[in-house]
Amino acid sequence: MNPARQRWDELAPSRQRLVLALGVLDAGLRTWALVDLRKRTADEVNGPKAAWALALSVVSSAGVLPVTYLLVGRRR
Repeated sequence: MNPARQRWDELAPSRQRLVLALGVLDAGLRTWALVDLRKRTADEVNGPKAAWALALSVVSSAGVLPVTYLLVGRRR
């Protein structure tokens, strides 16, 4: 069977742990980015705050989008 099409119970336990770890990491980074975004004024953010908030809330990116916001989306 194609590994991309496996059901959860067909995954090896190590793969299940990896998927869970990535999910927890993404949720933590997303929460950190959203809290940071909420605390900043519009002048402290590169781009529209509403667009960042929407993207961070909707897009599932395995942590890539929150890291992008934290590195590029904030003005120092």
